[in-house]
Amino acid sequence: MLLQILNHTPIYVWAILATLIVLGVKSMREREMTPRRLLILPLAMLALSLNDIGNKFGFAAPALAAWGAGCVCAALFMARFGVRRISPSTLPGHVRVAGSATPLATMMAVFFTKYAASVMLALRPQLGAAALAVLPVGALFGIFNGVLLGRLLRDLRDLPDLRAASGYSRVEPVAALRNQSLPPLSSADAITSSGKL
Repeated sequence: MLLQILNHTPIYVWAILATLIVLGVKSMREREMTPRRLLILPLAMLALSLNDIGNKFGFAAPALAAWGAGCVCAALFMARFGVRRISPSTLPGHVRVAGSATPLATMMAVFFTKYAASVMLALRPQLGAAALAVLPVGALFGIFNGVLLGRLLRDLRDLPDLRAASGYSRVEPVAALRNQSLPPLSSADAITSSGKL
């Protein structure tokens, strides 16, 4: 049975899996990016999950309700208790993002949930209208999306602090020079200076 399922899986599915793995491995390394690029992964996974829910369950109210509940709970948890992962960058308009395995784990979870749901409905199409299948799948997609969205909310909350800190670091040397008192001139230095004038 398993071999039949794998043999009937389209090639593009494995290409998507390989792409997600590459992106996830890159996310494990520290990197510098613009704040706008922080939006790409959470919004891409959000679109993928909602598209899959629509294709499998037709945007049924139970599926959307389960997705919404899981997404809100996970997002609030990550925004409140998630660790800070961005720091000031030396590149203008960029932030330094710490490496993490969370994106890779989340993308794999979304992919295999989508794959398992597709196999389940291919074997038993009647489950597409059964609450026993609709609610867990919708909730799982919501939780995975909420993890990424919650991390994004935490990043957006930290951005003003980073900008303030980077602005302070640029002003601090100037202020230090202004407040620095010059050493008194000796008589020899004074004579030399007057002679140059």
